[in-house]
Amino acid sequence: MEYNLADLFESVVDAVPSDREALVYVDHPGSGAERRLTYAQLDAAANRIAHHLRDSGLKAGEHVGLHLYNGVEYLQTVLACLKARLVPVNVNYRYVEEELVYLYNDADLAALVFEGEFTARVAASLPRTPKLRHLIRVGEVPGGAPEPAVAPVAFADAEAAGSPARGFPPRSPDDLFIIYTGGTTGMPKGVMWRAEDLFFAGLFGGEPSGEPVKRPEELAERVAARGAGLTFFPAPPLMHGTSTLTSFIAFNYGQRVVIHRKYVPEEVLRTIEKEKVSSVSLVGDAMLRPLIDALKGPLKGTDLSSLFSVSSSGAIMSDSVRAEFLRLVPNVLLLNNFGSSESGSNGRAADDAGPERGFRLVVNDRTQVVDPVSHEPVPPGVPGRLAQRGRVPLGYYNDPVKTAATFFRKGDERWVLLGDMATVDDEGIVTVLGRGSQCINTGGEKVYPEEVEQALKAHPDVYDALVAGVPDAQWGSHVAAVVQLRAGAPEPTLDEIQSHCRTRLAGYKIPRQLVVAPAVQRSPSGKADYRWAKSVAAEADAAARRSVPPAG
Repeated sequence: MEYNLADLFESVVDAVPSDREALVYVDHPGSGAERRLTYAQLDAAANRIAHHLRDSGLKAGEHVGLHLYNGVEYLQTVLACLKARLVPVNVNYRYVEEELVYLYNDADLAALVFEGEFTARVAASLPRTPKLRHLIRVGEVPGGAPEPAVAPVAFADAEAAGSPARGFPPRSPDDLFIIYTGGTTGMPKGVMWRAEDLFFAGLFGGEPSGEPVKRPEELAERVAARGAGLTFFPAPPLMHGTSTLTSFIAFNYGQRVVIHRKYVPEEVLRTIEKEKVSSVSLVGDAMLRPLIDALKGPLKGTDLSSLFSVSSSGAIMSDSVRAEFLRLVPNVLLLNNFGSSESGSNGRAADDAGPERGFRLVVNDRTQVVDPVSHEPVPPGVPGRLAQRGRVPLGYYNDPVKTAATFFRKGDERWVLLGDMATVDDEGIVTVLGRGSQCINTGGEKVYPEEVEQALKAHPDVYDALVAGVPDAQWGSHVAAVVQLRAGAPEPTLDEIQSHCRTRLAGYKIPRQLVVAPAVQRSPSGKADYRWAKSVAAEADAAARRSVPPAG
């Protein structure tokens, strides 16, 4: 047996009781749109799709896109690909035709499993994606949608045609898993992971809170000894790596996964209560704040006594929002995890992380702050780039230039240079400054948006905020805050926002411009859309300049 994700999953299936639930899909509680699969049933369902893909002519190593909302079909297809030695590729369901054409071609998709709702977009993209030769469609087609030139197979028919038995050729720890990331600051990039590396770097070696396994067989041995009792609820879309990896962490632990089709805060709370959820994963304030609003309003009194932890990856839960949630649910552990598609897990927020001291991180022993040119560790207090060594991806698919700029070797080890700027102190605690690509240079000083956003979110009337740099004749760029206010809150003046921030930030970091927007735009998982924020701030700045009469 190898450290192969499909081999490991099958070993867990064989170790747990035949009636243990693996996956619960809930459209919303009480809707009747609910599916429950045991480990044995999920295994057989994945086998069926795997055999269908192989019987359709797909060969080991070819790429299969998943253009889907959350559902049983998503995780079933990921497992099917891994079983058949095909490479699963996540597709952002918000993409329009041009973006889909780019991703389908960049990823060299040979097959696509897609939601019926997206039929028109798939049909429009297909003439320009010549390698895409096999389609499987989930669910109903909207009326009037044109059919793709390649006739799709209904998912139910594909499932019925495939054998429920295993019977697959031997697999390898070198089998690939590709996670497409980006799109808010540039074109998406496919991060190539070896199965074995992803198991240890992204899935904690089968043990999120202890020692990783030392043999592949040990995973099933631990599962058999552990028993059931935990329920994991990845709330963001599975198309983002965090939720899919969270599901696999739960499977490797022999526990249950609950998923919703879409993120609806009230329904999330009802499901936590009904399914006795132990752990929820989400992305930052954009997903935590709506839960707080629901707990204060229509879902007040919801029984969350089963909930042990709420974790965030991809964006941090700010100090003020964490405190507000803990007042409502005092016995829950709130975890700001830190990682990326390129590194897996880097560490977690220190206990004293917050607006006053910054986002301080306790990193694992594979993470360092290095000089981006020499790749040598920086002295305490000197800004550098976060980097991770050891089990890191092979690079970006189809992009040797970005691969060479991001991945390197030092000695006998592979390294990845991450996009986050950071410093390290004498005790090894890392302070993350923010994405280098989003850094604002104002009057020669560097300002990282995340730090200013933390301060803004501590304002009692600010619901959400993004910060961007806007061109400025005097300063080069000035700091602009785009904020969404709480419902019913009075609109603050720029002076009021500046006074609030001065107690938390150095003077050069204070916003020079304030834009109040109806809503802050983020991805479905809650990640910041800085291109949008910069555009909104720049347009508001230009409009303000036009309204000023010329001197004299």
